[in-house]
Amino acid sequence: MSKLNESERDKVPSREYAFPKERKEPLEDASHVRNAIARFDQVKGVSDSERDEAWKRIKAAAKKHGVKVEERSWRELGKSKK
Repeated sequence: MSKLNESERDKVPSREYAFPKERKEPLEDASHVRNAIARFDQVKGVSDSERDEAWKRIKAAAKKHGVKVEERSWRELGKSKK
């Protein structure tokens, strides 16, 4: 994963984040998309509707960067499949 310094991070457009208002979980490449999925539940202070919108952005970025996502909803994250 690329490391951005504060100045470079500030230049990333808000639309490139799963949670743009909070500027949390960048989605600029496949590594970031996988990280956003893994850390999704760690983002605090957001509503379920904001999570729904973030999940849409993550799914779109995953498709763009060739990341396979098995979950249909963010509510399925962390649940084991039997």
